[in-house]
Amino acid sequence: MNTLALPAEDRDRSPHTGYTRGHWEAAADGLLAAAWRWASPHGARLDLPGRPSRSGVRSDGLEGFARTLLAAAFRVAGADGADPHGWLGRYADGLAEGTRTPGADDAESWPLILDHHVQGQPMVESASIALGLRLSRRWLWDHLDPAVQDRVAGWLRGALRAVPAPNNWYLFPYTVAGFLESVGRGDAETSRARQRALDLLETWYRGQGWYADGDGRAFDHYNGWALHLYPVLDAHLRGESTVHGDRLSEHLASFSLLFGGDGAPIHQGRSLTYRFAAGAAVALGAVTGHTPLAPGVSRRLLSGCLRYFLDRGALDANGLLSLGWHGPHEPTLQHYSGPASPYWASKAFVCLLAPADHPLWTDTELAAPSEGPDRVVGLAAPGLLVQTTGADGIVRLHNHGSDHVRPHEGESAEDDDPHYGRLAYSTRTGPTSVGNPADNHFAVVVGDVRSVRRRIHPLGAGHGAGWGWAASWHRPVFRPGPPMVPGLRVESAVVARGRCELRVHRVVGAPEGARVELTGWAVGDEEQLVSALHPLHGWTGQDVVRAPGGTAFTPWARVPRLTAAASGSAVYVALAALTAEPEPPALDAVVTEVTVDAEHVAVRWAADGALTRIAFTPFVVTHS
Repeated sequence: MNTLALPAEDRDRSPHTGYTRGHWEAAADGLLAAAWRWASPHGARLDLPGRPSRSGVRSDGLEGFARTLLAAAFRVAGADGADPHGWLGRYADGLAEGTRTPGADDAESWPLILDHHVQGQPMVESASIALGLRLSRRWLWDHLDPAVQDRVAGWLRGALRAVPAPNNWYLFPYTVAGFLESVGRGDAETSRARQRALDLLETWYRGQGWYADGDGRAFDHYNGWALHLYPVLDAHLRGESTVHGDRLSEHLASFSLLFGGDGAPIHQGRSLTYRFAAGAAVALGAVTGHTPLAPGVSRRLLSGCLRYFLDRGALDANGLLSLGWHGPHEPTLQHYSGPASPYWASKAFVCLLAPADHPLWTDTELAAPSEGPDRVVGLAAPGLLVQTTGADGIVRLHNHGSDHVRPHEGESAEDDDPHYGRLAYSTRTGPTSVGNPADNHFAVVVGDVRSVRRRIHPLGAGHGAGWGWAASWHRPVFRPGPPMVPGLRVESAVVARGRCELRVHRVVGAPEGARVELTGWAVGDEEQLVSALHPLHGWTGQDVVRAPGGTAFTPWARVPRLTAAASGSAVYVALAALTAEPEPPALDAVVTEVTVDAEHVAVRWAADGALTRIAFTPFVVTHS
């Protein structure tokens, strides 16, 4: 439950969440107060309790300092310097102590910023410190002793000289350079760091407001809380207009659909323990004006997301953000996650840069996009299909374009990532963990070894009135045993209408004796959700498997499954559904006719007689 001291709800101005700007200020203050209980003697590190990350306790302590500084900076800058709790004075002391002897093995000194593969985490934190200093310059940086300013600037410059990870990390030196230039310390080095990041952003931009996180095809929440946040906020602070603002606005047109009626963001991708940072892009759009959303919609999404986590145990007994989703949840984490990692959630407090008289806070809260009519939106650029149902507020994200395989990497089943490889994700369910039966997965089974889906090759996505589709193909990989079967290929397509998902798979080159399996959504007994999976063609077996490791939403889950023999080439067709409706219609009445041959699938829908046709070569989806 929420342990913060929050003001009374305002259901007149905020009929959906009750939250106002005062709630955001109180949340920032509460999170800061809890974190500062664990400060080092002179305040240079916040050594939060918990198992250390792979970077070690000194880096973790810097992480606590840097990420909470970001929250404090948004809080104070948004109040035009008002700092009733004296946060910035504490950070001033910490800046002086942390940079006195960088790299020293003591209770205060910050680690040096080195290459990402050597000691990279401090580079991440340098961006939060630089951005925090830039936001609060008049009340913090400008009051530091000149010698301290020199030491801080010298430490930050390490980010300009070390090698970032080949993804959004290039925006960390970009942000450091932006701060240094804003205080008159720019030079050729800062200019190079900024231009390098902007050049890379252009190569990562895929269209429709979506960036890949690096040279591969990783599309996830890093779009909002990094790839859009840093360049758009930088331009806003410079008073400039750039193409990045227009891209943010286009991004929010689809990304705003990825918040459920209960406020939950979509549970997909890495670093999900950052939780309500998922709202950072929505907040930034409202602050800068680069948004298609009405102010009341933006606040609904932001406050709904914050309240969703506060009401579901995101804070531990010490008032700290735990490592997990609702509460602690190990499978949600990455190897770089440490006790202070969840405090990248501070990015959501960018909303406080909108003053109290801004429409973001004064307009009446409106319904979230997912609370309106059912919608299906196909996004060809990232290869995603968004499906929302207003009756239960559930958002489903069908994944036919986002994976976690970089261009130079081979495909290995050992690197299977449930948060990227599954066919679908939602705001009410999470993927089952490795070692449990996989949800929303099509597997080829060879010698009792189930394949995993690694590199995803999109075949397209689109939508029409009341329906949409997305498709992809992949080469199944296996562990243990030979990693691949030569010539084996799986083509997958989904067509969404209302709460229904038509799932079509064509297997090419299956070896003799192989089997295939398709699973649906993983749900627990206490969740009041219905997960259904109904065979239409090719499937011969049907059962329910157990996932005792549960998901981020339930400690124990069931997963519906279809099975069949496979040899050579064959097509398999099924209907799936996830719903919170108390008595949903049975799937066996949704379709009246299914016609399948080696190159085509045709399905007629009972509700209106519409015909969906899928052709495999070339791949084309039509609906009429």
